[in-house]
Amino acid sequence: MLSHLECARCGREHDADAVQNLCHECASPLLARYDLTRVARPTTENSLWRYRDVLPVRDPDPAFSLGEGMTPLVPLPALSRALDATVLMKDESLIPTGSFKARGAAVGVARAKELGIEGIKMPTNGNAGAAWALYAARAGIRSVIAMPEDAPLITREEVEASGAELRIVPGTIADAGKAIADVDLFDASTLREPYRIEGKKTMGYEIVEQLGWRVPDVIVYPTGGGVGLIGIHKALLEMRELGWISGDLPRLVAVQSTGCAPIVRAFEAGEAESAFWHDAYTSAFGINVPKPLGDFIILRAIRETGGTALAVTDEQIAADRAECARLEGVFLCPEGAATISAVRALREDGWLSADDEVVVLNTGAGIKYPTVRL
Repeated sequence: MLSHLECARCGREHDADAVQNLCHECASPLLARYDLTRVARPTTENSLWRYRDVLPVRDPDPAFSLGEGMTPLVPLPALSRALDATVLMKDESLIPTGSFKARGAAVGVARAKELGIEGIKMPTNGNAGAAWALYAARAGIRSVIAMPEDAPLITREEVEASGAELRIVPGTIADAGKAIADVDLFDASTLREPYRIEGKKTMGYEIVEQLGWRVPDVIVYPTGGGVGLIGIHKALLEMRELGWISGDLPRLVAVQSTGCAPIVRAFEAGEAESAFWHDAYTSAFGINVPKPLGDFIILRAIRETGGTALAVTDEQIAADRAECARLEGVFLCPEGAATISAVRALREDGWLSADDEVVVLNTGAGIKYPTVRL
């Protein structure tokens, strides 16, 4: 039951029933807070809306849903043997729009519609813009999307098919953000609105429920804007307060590319925030974010759970993407393959043990990246 919004940095409370972007005091992201004393166990719905009591939409419309959520948690036995670790994959390739971005879009757009917002704008590396444009079309609201020119072509086609206005720009997602500064619509950029994270956090609820209401030892997440990692951590904290789980939380691992690793650099230096990563590039487009707005929240979540952050090369990502397809018949997106590369590296240096149960996130369908070579 949504009660208010709280600044992730200074703690200032904000009215959840007013249209909000960043904190009025310090311009930091806002987090949705709930009256957890009124939260019931999940419903029987086969979608993320089964957790409706910890979602911000006060009156969800069943007709709005595309069946997002409740993706499978798949054992990877052959790959586990090859890596000498127990690896399970949360497979977000089977979600509407072909990526986990549909979770944030479903909840974010539904809440925007409920608050009377008539249009949204956002920069994107591809999948988020595609998801928000399609859900905005379903909700009957306008959308303006900007993406870098090297974003996956299929995501561009999804945006155009939705009827959204699409702006293609050279550079990174940071440049895409500048390209829509003139647009007078609600800013739905990563963590500039409070509700995308609420859709993403349902991955955490599902992982725990699918494991029989227990937690794995480690969760590995490909980190660009980091909303999913922040959301999973938020879900774990909520479930612990609700009494649905107990004991230590999973160690959270943020994996980035060596071509764009601001979180890794900040983590290794002991910094609370990241510095802008110049000349950022990786073929895993979804994690090509030079400076996440929520960097301090990501770093806090990693450290509070005893986790870590590491960067892997694009070459290793491609090799592990090919090996997973060959051994498991699973065609990962590049960002999902980065999590396998992370498990490999962490197992080799001893950070992971053979007894650890590790959940990796495959955040989208491999077929959405036809120009990325194995």
